[in-house]
Amino acid sequence: MPLLPVGKLPAELLQRLFGKYVDADPRVIVGPQVGEDAAVLDMGDRYLVATTDPITFATDEMGWYALHVNANDLAVRGATPRWFLCTVLLPEGKSREAEVEQLFAEVSLACQSVGVSLVGGHTEVTAGLPRTIVSGTMLGEVAKDKLVTTGGAYVGDTVLVTKGVPLEGASIIARERGEDAIRRGVPADVVARAREFLRRPGISVVPEARAACAAARVHAMHDPTEGGLATACWELAQAAGVGLRVDRERVPVLAEGRRLCEAFGLDPLGTIASGALLLTVSPGEAETVIAASRAAGIECTAIGRVTRPEDGVVLTAGGHAKPMPSFPQDEITRIFQGEPHA
Repeated sequence: MPLLPVGKLPAELLQRLFGKYVDADPRVIVGPQVGEDAAVLDMGDRYLVATTDPITFATDEMGWYALHVNANDLAVRGATPRWFLCTVLLPEGKSREAEVEQLFAEVSLACQSVGVSLVGGHTEVTAGLPRTIVSGTMLGEVAKDKLVTTGGAYVGDTVLVTKGVPLEGASIIARERGEDAIRRGVPADVVARAREFLRRPGISVVPEARAACAAARVHAMHDPTEGGLATACWELAQAAGVGLRVDRERVPVLAEGRRLCEAFGLDPLGTIASGALLLTVSPGEAETVIAASRAAGIECTAIGRVTRPEDGVVLTAGGHAKPMPSFPQDEITRIFQGEPHA
């Protein structure tokens, strides 16, 4: 039996495990499903929304990353992030108090930026660990009539995406492989701008999710993380039982992300893309959501439409349609191959 590769477990394996080992509970409104970003639990007058996500690619500003990628998973549910728990595993023989304090300072600042309270977690120095691992758990709440899921898309919906891709991927490459990128011909100013993507335009999708939900009835939202926008499209289609038709020319690829991906031979559509928000709305409300997002200072672009399930997930370019690329592993894993990876 072959060894599993670095990155997310294959969707088929996950779905089989969920079907075999997950018990039904009537208070679980949304449980573990491929493509769904967070669990939803019925607490009576409202829903409790919960998620957990680790930081495994980045080594710089991990506290900031951890808070925001978890908050994003709640934002795409239409929920308000409230409480954060953080598990910090430190490598033996490499960790100092000053580094731990810096990490906590990053978490604290990120919590303040979205109005979240740090309420617990776990910290330890772990034997045999090659690098620091930070894993977060975020809890929040949403009114029952405001819940949004990945699986809520309707045939005929317009597909929108905010900011551009691969926002997180570009930041990670610039921070972790910046000098190598410059040696490969990427201008230093491009690397410098991409390094700042973490905060400008930022990996948080909380502002645009709030703006979209306030402006219209959003049918589906999804957070493109590992596997990039392409994987997010496949996941949304699977969760909703629909097809998607995406226009490649309309997908906003960040100029810095394109240059960095080209330098390392990566496909921008398959590179980790936190910071972009994928959503679907009825065609009549698409312009309303675009305007609301732009009023919040965030670009939003219509990139396609939701189609019948038998039409599949399609990427069009130059008038020609072909199946959306599939990325069993995030493209960014290829620049870390050969390194110890937890």
